[in-house]
Amino acid sequence: MTDSQAALSFRLAYVPGATPAKWVRIWNERMPGVPLTLVAVPAADAVGALRDGDVDAGLVRLPVDRTVLSAIPLYTETTVVVVPKDHLVAAAEEITLADIADEIVLHPLDDTLGTPGWEPAPGRPALERPATTADAVELVAAGIGVLLVPQSLARLHHRKDLTYRPVTDAPQSGVVLSWPEDATTDLVEQFIGIVRGRTVNSSRGRPAAAATQQGRGAGDGRGAAAGSGGGRQGGRRSGGASAKASPKPSAKSGGRAGAKGSRGASGGSGGSGGAKGTGRGKRGRR
Repeated sequence: MTDSQAALSFRLAYVPGATPAKWVRIWNERMPGVPLTLVAVPAADAVGALRDGDVDAGLVRLPVDRTVLSAIPLYTETTVVVVPKDHLVAAAEEITLADIADEIVLHPLDDTLGTPGWEPAPGRPALERPATTADAVELVAAGIGVLLVPQSLARLHHRKDLTYRPVTDAPQSGVVLSWPEDATTDLVEQFIGIVRGRTVNSSRGRPAAAATQQGRGAGDGRGAAAGSGGGRQGGRRSGGASAKASPKPSAKSGGRAGAKGSRGASGGSGGSGGAKGTGRGKRGRR
């Protein structure tokens, strides 16, 4: 890959549970000449990847370091508790933290809610912290405890023997689009416009799109100019033909002239016809 090709690419990080598919599809429609590369990163490593320049932007979870990173809030996720299907909690549509006060609540090391720092801490702590959310889900299935996660992670780690319920008074997880503050490039502006719902004709965030379309636009312009020239020439030819045809009388004047000519012709032909008829009549009487 050449340096110019590398420059015309966009690397987007995303943490587990984030769903960039919709925005990627719009990007590919609007920026076909600039490939977008998705980079899956653990939630704990996302900020480091942005800060080190490994990616251009990322869909990450709060908090982020706002001293070096810019961030646009995208959405906030409901917090749910993951439990076995036969757990008492599964009988309710939603619960509060008080409903799991006597449960062992697992806090994986890649926790995205900061549950170890909650005051008061939810439930009873486990003897050890699982290394990952996936490990914690396995422990829930084994009946060791319950797990608090954003809803998207509960869906990501779905198992047939587990279910989850919303926890109405639990802290929630916010997902943001973030990028290095000193690296707000044209391509970053393009992606910001997409996630904010700007149309393709928006006056903001268009420089890169204009660059990718410049060659195509120039060809279209030449084609349009040629078509315009052909139209003018065609117009002149059409105008000449119309000018030659213009001596034809209008319906009104032609009608009067035709009427006069008709009367004259009728008189002349009538006289001539009458003379011939008279001659024939005389010969017939003889």
